[in-house]
Amino acid sequence: MAEAPLIEIRNATIFRGSTRVFDHLDLTIGQHEQVAVLGPNGAGKTTLLKVINREIYPVVAENSGVRILGRDDWNVWELRSKIGIVSDDIQQRYKRTTPGLEVVVSGYLSSVGTHGILAGRVTAAQRRHALEVMAELGVAELAATPLQGMSTGQQRRCLLARALVHEPDTLILDEPTAGLDLAASFDYLARIRRQIVSGRNVVLVTHHLNEIPPDIQRVILIREGRVLADGRKAEVLTEDLLCLAYGTKLRLARVDGYYLAYPP
Repeated sequence: MAEAPLIEIRNATIFRGSTRVFDHLDLTIGQHEQVAVLGPNGAGKTTLLKVINREIYPVVAENSGVRILGRDDWNVWELRSKIGIVSDDIQQRYKRTTPGLEVVVSGYLSSVGTHGILAGRVTAAQRRHALEVMAELGVAELAATPLQGMSTGQQRRCLLARALVHEPDTLILDEPTAGLDLAASFDYLARIRRQIVSGRNVVLVTHHLNEIPPDIQRVILIREGRVLADGRKAEVLTEDLLCLAYGTKLRLARVDGYYLAYPP
């Protein structure tokens, strides 16, 4: 039996509020593909992420739907234990006083924090494992440190640990270096590459070419709610297609497997 795709979107019309973002969208991503979804602000990247995370649903219509891992009837909490998501949106939902360890263990509950009744649902074994994951990411010493006492890069690594506590097969990363300085960006991107090398499936959602690691070979380029191009990186990341997607003239360079855009 053929393996079900990670994501299968068929003929989907998708609204965000009163705005129609996608009209008759078709998109499939396999379980073991390394993929970047690239496009300018407003292209529909965040909406697509919310569809995958079951925060937004397409308009109900015949021959239309969204399947994740071959199913269209997921319990949201069960799904979030299989797909780890890291985004600035999730990060901003946490109280600035939340300690690092509480951020990480909340991944077991698919919640934002472990306040009130949720605190008693986290086991000692889960806390130990969470500390091990934090140690792997270099933030174990921040277990008792509130988010407001961390750099943005340290906060992002705690969010990555939160996504990894379930040891999901897939990581979805939304604008991974947003708000990070150069050193923190390079460190974080190196950690993402290690996840790919370890065999984890990564879907990277970004508007920055330089965030796409050499290990990712498929790029889905979108603009204004439609797929402009979808294929091998070398075929999609061209000056003509990128100029069309971003609405500006640019030049393109390739260095050690990374693509960089610069003014003409």
